[in-house]
Amino acid sequence: MVRVLIFFAFVFLLALGGAWMADRPGVVTLEWQGYVVQASLLTAVVAFGASIVASIVVWGFFRLIWKSPTLVSHFMQRRRKDKGYDALSQGLMALGSGDTLHARKFGLKADKLLDGDEPAARLLLAQASQLDGDHAESRRRFEAMLEDDRSMAVGLHGLYIEAERESEPAAARHFAEEAFNLVPGLRWAGNAVLGYQAVSGDWEEAIATLERNYAARMLDKKTLRRQKAVLLTARALELENENPDRARTLAVEAHGLAPSLVPAAIVAARLRTRAGEIRKASKILEATWKLSPHPDLAEAYAHVRPGDSVTDRLSRVRTLASMRAYSSEGAIAIAVAAIEAKKFDEAREQLKRVLRSEPTQRAFLLMADLEEREHGDQGRIREWLSRAVRAPHDKVWIADGVVSANWAPVSPKTGRVDAYEWATPENTMDQDQTIEVIDDKLFEPPELAAPVQVLDEPVKADIVVPKPQDVETPAAPKEEPAPAPAPVEKTKAEATAAPVVTETAKEETPVAAEAPAETKPEETAQAEEPRATVVPVESSSWAPTKANEKAEAKSDEPAKTEQDADAKTDEKAEKKDEKLVEFPLSHLPDDPGPEPDDEDPKAPKDQSFRFFR
Repeated sequence: MVRVLIFFAFVFLLALGGAWMADRPGVVTLEWQGYVVQASLLTAVVAFGASIVASIVVWGFFRLIWKSPTLVSHFMQRRRKDKGYDALSQGLMALGSGDTLHARKFGLKADKLLDGDEPAARLLLAQASQLDGDHAESRRRFEAMLEDDRSMAVGLHGLYIEAERESEPAAARHFAEEAFNLVPGLRWAGNAVLGYQAVSGDWEEAIATLERNYAARMLDKKTLRRQKAVLLTARALELENENPDRARTLAVEAHGLAPSLVPAAIVAARLRTRAGEIRKASKILEATWKLSPHPDLAEAYAHVRPGDSVTDRLSRVRTLASMRAYSSEGAIAIAVAAIEAKKFDEAREQLKRVLRSEPTQRAFLLMADLEEREHGDQGRIREWLSRAVRAPHDKVWIADGVVSANWAPVSPKTGRVDAYEWATPENTMDQDQTIEVIDDKLFEPPELAAPVQVLDEPVKADIVVPKPQDVETPAAPKEEPAPAPAPVEKTKAEATAAPVVTETAKEETPVAAEAPAETKPEETAQAEEPRATVVPVESSSWAPTKANEKAEAKSDEPAKTEQDADAKTDEKAEKKDEKLVEFPLSHLPDDPGPEPDDEDPKAPKDQSFRFFR
């Protein structure tokens, strides 16, 4: 637009000058060697201008002829460069598509056409070799690029990548530092140097590098404060035992830069507690808890004052949890302190609230611990443990996919500063986990059965002495006497509780002693026994009484009765059968007794207890 205006202005001035000369006519006369030439002023001016233009044209023609060889040479060179840049462009396209064969071909062509003086062509060949897997050729070409100032930074970057691939941290750090000193604002070099310094534990140098990166505008102020707090926390942890005062200063500074950084708050509070500054330590933990609740904060807050009782710690944890209401971490912290203080009802209520809203493995494990301490119900303990296996994972420290139980200032995988985050692992988040329904009865105390009372002292037994009475019974046909009951082996407790049977002087019929608890109701109903006198006597579990000896002596009479049964009359046999008292049970309930075929009915049988043999 400016050029157009200038052109119109020039034309306007030329027209104005022509009009001015036309208004003022005149004659121009030229006399030279007898010749006189006359012309008007306007004609003379036009002729003069034409002669100037003709002179310029002639001069240009002769100049073109004079410089024609040089012009031809420049034309050929320019054409060669155009072909070289075209080959370079095609090589970059091939490299971007992964075609290393054509990328190398076009790279060699471009380097040849450009006379090896183009850094882009050398970079194309180096990256093609690197992509093709020829790392030796790649390193050689990157090293050659260090000789040119234009490509030195690119060569250092390539050598840094090769050193990283070969797992040579010393060489990689050297190349990164060289590039960082060469170009201060180089982002990859600044981050690499910072990472290597942090990994090696050079915290002071890392802080200086971080400030240089901020000065080069490689990061914003928020990132600067956060990463500097991380580095200061790491330095404080290193000096915690060697120089506690210096470590406390660094930790407090780190907490001031990043109040939400949990490790900085814990270290600062711990060091202030050692210095006796309990109130300041509590303030630090409270400030961080409000921003990011963490179980380590609750534990540190509970033990901020050494020597406190479990009840005092529980009260302190309640205060901390109230600062971030409706937080699962606060409820779990109260539950842990309540279990230690044996406030099982409060712990159960807090864990119930957590398991209803955000169930995790830690909450289920705490329920199992609660059941074990309060009731010791193994069934419920196993139930809570089985639910913990299927429950969602708790939050842990994660850095670049690496899960760790403890925090660290740098990532062990990439060396990145402030890489750890308090989060749930991704593999558990991707799983489709269904929250199981928990029955309310599991949160209630278990119903325990009443304990069985065990008698430690021997029990007094009752002695039953039947009074003989004359009972007339009708005559019955002669029968073989029933086989004597098998001797029953009793334990010491049964022998102690067994009553002692005595007999009257009038009749010598053996009477078997039986415990009142062993008498069957149906046998009592069949035969009405005569009245008896009950005399309580304390039994002995180690020696038979006099009545027992008489019972043993009378136990042989059924054998004599069997031998004389043929000689007696039917009436006497029936009378003896009526007077004979049999045991309600001839053997223990779980003992079938001897087989009838195995015994000799004519052999004398011993009906006394085995305990008295």
